[in-house]
Amino acid sequence: MIQHLDVDGVPTLLAPTGGPMHAGLTFRVGTADETLARAGITHLIEHLALAPLGLADYHINGMTAPAYTMFHTQGSEADIAAFLTAVCAHLQDLPLARLEVEKEILRTEWSSRGAAAIDDIPLWRHGARDFGLTSYPEWGLGALTADDLREWAARWFTRENAVLWIAGERVPAGLRLALPAGVRQPVPVASSALPQTPAYFVSGSRAVVLDSVVRRSTAANIFSGVLERELYRSLRQDAGLSYTTTTGYEPRGDGYASLRALADALAEKQDAVLGGFIDVLAKMRVGRIEQADLDATVAKREDFLGIAEVDAARLPSYALNVLTGQPNSTIDEHRAELKAVNLTDLHEVAGEMMASALLMVPGGHRADWAGFVAAPTHSADTVDGTTYRAKQGAGGLRVGTDGVTYLNPSGPLTVRYDSCSAMLAWPDGARQLIGADAIVLHIEPTMLELPPGTIQAIDAAVPSDRHVTMPARTPEQIPQPKPIAHQEEPAGRSWWEIPVMVLSSLGTLLMGGFCLLLTIGMFAADSSPDDNWFWGVIAVGWLLTVILALPIVLLNRRRR
Repeated sequence: MIQHLDVDGVPTLLAPTGGPMHAGLTFRVGTADETLARAGITHLIEHLALAPLGLADYHINGMTAPAYTMFHTQGSEADIAAFLTAVCAHLQDLPLARLEVEKEILRTEWSSRGAAAIDDIPLWRHGARDFGLTSYPEWGLGALTADDLREWAARWFTRENAVLWIAGERVPAGLRLALPAGVRQPVPVASSALPQTPAYFVSGSRAVVLDSVVRRSTAANIFSGVLERELYRSLRQDAGLSYTTTTGYEPRGDGYASLRALADALAEKQDAVLGGFIDVLAKMRVGRIEQADLDATVAKREDFLGIAEVDAARLPSYALNVLTGQPNSTIDEHRAELKAVNLTDLHEVAGEMMASALLMVPGGHRADWAGFVAAPTHSADTVDGTTYRAKQGAGGLRVGTDGVTYLNPSGPLTVRYDSCSAMLAWPDGARQLIGADAIVLHIEPTMLELPPGTIQAIDAAVPSDRHVTMPARTPEQIPQPKPIAHQEEPAGRSWWEIPVMVLSSLGTLLMGGFCLLLTIGMFAADSSPDDNWFWGVIAVGWLLTVILALPIVLLNRRRR
């Protein structure tokens, strides 16, 4: 059983384990509590708290998630006591001498992480705020100061905002959690950037991914397992279209949970995978759910509840429930909940899933044919203000008193100053404004006809705490208008051309007029066969006329 204790004012959970002793200290703070312009502050504090420990002889680790931050260790009682005591001490007195070093380490960590198929889903669902921030780089690192870190740690890393959990026989001797007093912080309210669901967006990934928000429940947890079985059977076993078909169910801490499903595809099979994926969703939506899949999923969950280490394995999620105020069930209660789930419950979850669905489809594909609306890629409105034309192509920038709009032929992009999550600023004057709805507006002064002071006016209008200074760009990275191809001016005439053209014109007129008179006269007179020689003279005359006219034609063509 899981015991509830108290260590230095920190709620503590203790469960027995037959394996190595391990423990974790979880705080109710994560990336969802940050702003885009200061993104990375929690992760940076986590790194600073661990940095002085160096390379330990036992397992130590830390992680920053959207709603929590956890420090974890495995080792002897003495090792665990030393680790957690040191972490709390470092949180109280951050080793700021390593501030710049740890910033560089975090930048390297971000640049070296591989792209995952689901990376962009948070920003499409939530925008550039709270739970959407995991899709963005940690742009706030550069501007963070020692005072910023101290204030953040004092607010969030407190004993009231923490839960300690230990898988072992006892609380390690000598453990001290020297944390300041504070308050339990609620989970941030999840925002939405989707005006309508079910929706879809196009991604460069070859996978098809579904993201939905459902009420947290045992039935929803079971449904994720049932959906995974159906996707595996339909797309891998029967059709041979996908290799990976998986689902996930993750409580958010606010009474709701994210329910996701993924199926990968070869480039030439994307149409078939998308169609088969949507067919599975439609099948679940109308209640065509197999009892055998429900029974198999429940049995799998019951098997987990029957292992000897079940309480120790539940400690991390149990601690998070304590932090977020969500209920925790006993093993017996959980078994009863599993047995109570029926097909009607799963059908209801399927309806919730489809009502909130966000579908990611591969590039070049659509899902409107299946009832999904395209997630917005442009703004619905524009600001009032002065419009400055682009130096090349259509469009331009409209600058108003309450925001800016980039007028694209494909649709406007509007970011209002009061809803600007961050403004990236380059030394050369370029600006990138990111709205809370994830709309991105890029301003390149070299490509726009902007009067002096325009960029400075925008800087002054965007709240200063949302400015992010970016490193200088090389000249090659700064876009420039393409040079306009000018027609060459016609060359001036040579001194001899005009006399030649005059003589050619006179000769052509005289010879042509003479030949014309002869020709008319021959047609008017009754000619005999003896006059054939005269026709020959006329023909030669017309030939000379053409020759005399050639200089005019050739000289005009030369000038063109």
